[in-house]
Amino acid sequence: MAGTEIRKREPLPGDRKVSAAVIGAGIAGILTAYFLEKAGVSAVVLEADRIGSGQTKNTTAKITSQHGMIYDGLIRTFGQRMAGHYARANEDAIREYERLIQEKGIECDFTWCPAGLYSLEEEVLLKREAEAARALGIEASFEKKCELPFSVAGVTIFERQARFHPLKFLAQIAEEVEVYEQTKVLKVDGNRVETARGCVEADFIVFAVHFPFINIPGYYFARMYQERSYVEAMKGVKSLEGMYLGIDEQGLSFRSQGETLLLGGYGHRTGTKQAGKGGIFHDAVPKGVGGCRYGMLRDKAQALFPGCEEIARWSAQDCMTLDKVPYIGRFSRRKPQWYVATGFGKWGMTSAMVSARVLTALITGKPCPEADIFSPQRHFTARAAKELAVHGGHTVKGLAKHLIPSGNREIIPNCPHMGCRLEWNPEEETYDCPCHGSRFDREGHLIDDPAQTNCRRRSE
Repeated sequence: MAGTEIRKREPLPGDRKVSAAVIGAGIAGILTAYFLEKAGVSAVVLEADRIGSGQTKNTTAKITSQHGMIYDGLIRTFGQRMAGHYARANEDAIREYERLIQEKGIECDFTWCPAGLYSLEEEVLLKREAEAARALGIEASFEKKCELPFSVAGVTIFERQARFHPLKFLAQIAEEVEVYEQTKVLKVDGNRVETARGCVEADFIVFAVHFPFINIPGYYFARMYQERSYVEAMKGVKSLEGMYLGIDEQGLSFRSQGETLLLGGYGHRTGTKQAGKGGIFHDAVPKGVGGCRYGMLRDKAQALFPGCEEIARWSAQDCMTLDKVPYIGRFSRRKPQWYVATGFGKWGMTSAMVSARVLTALITGKPCPEADIFSPQRHFTARAAKELAVHGGHTVKGLAKHLIPSGNREIIPNCPHMGCRLEWNPEEETYDCPCHGSRFDREGHLIDDPAQTNCRRRSE
């Protein structure tokens, strides 16, 4: 953010009529509008804040088809064909980034590199994941050693993955798209998108927001939850060639940018105080200690890379689906002209490109075999049912809880989205919703969706 400036756009000047209205100017929304325009579909993007001001600016920007321990499970759950569609769509997304960057001469630090999944304990699971990935056409292997400065039980390596600077990329791609900033969508009714700046009528409407704000139809609030993740940027660290993610509980993420290391970890469900369990990277987070997750990341960085120095830190919010696969496709059978791209988990960069290509194909009526695995209407799996039960438990608890959290006593601590009791997060001084992940600052101002309004105050 400090080194990138994206040109400001004006708000919507009044009523418009276009072929497609895209809600959200993150990387998914901008790419979708870009591909629609290239396919001959006129599109406008409506953004409540600024281009790239949501989760795009908080990503560690790994462009990879390696999405944690997923491929073995996909094959067993959805079968070889559909799992192959997932693998090919994400591998193609990497190549499409390369094509666009080369074609347009975008200076965005695009770098080819391997991506590794490591474990301090597991070997069999990593071998199985490597075999599954290879069976789906991905260049993958299992190794016993890697460049990380500690011993591992094993590492699964995906070759020909990439990393880049997402805001530098977004700044140039957005120049080819019609975007209106400071234009918050208030309501969507049929083919009409209402904002405080005017209304847009469109044949197709794309929800490229982080978390869909419309509850019915779609019921995405019941099919997703959100997680917080934390990153420390440390300078004075020897550059790692690859990117790495630990598969153990509360395992760490490593990604270099020159001599800056992006070290991530200690994530948890938004609105909860869940922490990892013992072990070299799994120390329980001390209760009531503000900023402790960042402190723990700094301590780990010092232990692994003595003499390194923090230059930045930040957190991000990720939408998690019940079966680990994003929802990309028709919003609902009841709204055939609405489309959605959400639930990217930790893998927003490749998922954004996949979304743009899948949604453009669906809207223009082109063949898209990969659409089946991402369809929001795909069949409900046993894994999803189990996750739904857990998610439902958090929701019931949040709705039933009546204790007033710490923080600003002038705030009514109920989420305006669906009424769940908010939790005070002392690390970031925010009110967080344990049900669906909305977040608010100390004064009750909205930070993260799906809520659309600020918290109510007791004086109101």
